[in-house]
Amino acid sequence: MRRRGRRRYNVVGRCSGGVPAVGALLVSAPRARFDVSRLRGTRLPPRLPRARGHGNFSDVPDLTDIASLRVAAREGRTRAVLPVVVDAVTEKSSKDGKPFLEIQLVDARDRFVLRVWSDNGQFTAAQELAVGACLKLEGEFAVHPQFGLEAKRWSFEALTGAAKEEFLAGPADLRARQDADYAFITAEVDKIKDPRLRELGLSFIEKFGPRFRRTAAARFFHHARRGGLVEHTAQMMRYADAICAANPALHRDLLVSGVLFHDCGKLWENCIEEGGFNMPFDERGELLGHINIGIELVNTLWKALPLEDWKTMQPDNEDVRLHLLHLIAAHHGELEFGSPVQPKTPEAIALHYIDNLDAKLEMLARGYESTATVAERIYEKVRPLNVRLVAPLATGA
Repeated sequence: MRRRGRRRYNVVGRCSGGVPAVGALLVSAPRARFDVSRLRGTRLPPRLPRARGHGNFSDVPDLTDIASLRVAAREGRTRAVLPVVVDAVTEKSSKDGKPFLEIQLVDARDRFVLRVWSDNGQFTAAQELAVGACLKLEGEFAVHPQFGLEAKRWSFEALTGAAKEEFLAGPADLRARQDADYAFITAEVDKIKDPRLRELGLSFIEKFGPRFRRTAAARFFHHARRGGLVEHTAQMMRYADAICAANPALHRDLLVSGVLFHDCGKLWENCIEEGGFNMPFDERGELLGHINIGIELVNTLWKALPLEDWKTMQPDNEDVRLHLLHLIAAHHGELEFGSPVQPKTPEAIALHYIDNLDAKLEMLARGYESTATVAERIYEKVRPLNVRLVAPLATGA
């Protein structure tokens, strides 16, 4: 479908206050095996009822979430009530000039696109939806092999009162896991032996902890949810611990610090609004990108440390700073993937592969949950992996 025109609607009427001004840049055991539901944070619900006929929605089940509905709808058209937040409303036209809307809808775990054509009776009401509006969407849902989760014969109304407050708080199991992950990160930083790196990490957590806790690791493909960066960082630290145990020659303090700071620039690139699930675009993130922001942030925090207290330490202060900055700069691995340099130290190579491993396992978990099958135990291609997934070997009892 070729896009003829596009209009982005103004951001008004959020569920809660907008993103606070950022200002200047400075201002528990390891998981033993691959577990799809744990990686994605999705607890599968009881099977939702299949749609029957065109009647009203008096038999619609209780509220569900996008990720759980996506799983249920893979088996066939499914009726559901879905609480969502409007993340974007974009007007487009088909190649034959027919107008339609693409409405990005999000919740604590996932997102999907509601397409509204101009001949739909609710087109005008959908045009007027404000970004940040909280809705209760009722309808029949199915998974299209090309477009993913789709709504049919749907209606919406405002989500209000206690139901809205509970929805915006996020699922209890996801909150609990993210709280545990954040506590694990703090404990790992506190165990760093090098006082410069430990104080740098603790300073970051103290100054930017709340913003860190609501930042996503990406916009779409992995850990793309409020708190996703905390989940990604904690799991990477678990991998780092395991790799350092297997290869003691690696500088554990440096690698753990690299894990903490490798995506810290995403606090301005992928930060979720307080009290909601919207991820607005940020001018700083667009102009600089998270790698450059991360380097600037670490340099600023580093200058605030009492470096004179450690001027006789070996390796010297400047060596430590440069090696940490290299980890941030090189963690994408290749120039074409956005890194200004390729990894040139053991810790930089380890960080790159740890980051890539956790991101890809999250993509696999998402694919197994949400992608339609093309044959028994074979799934449609998953972006950006661009391969057909095959069901993993079942684990023993």
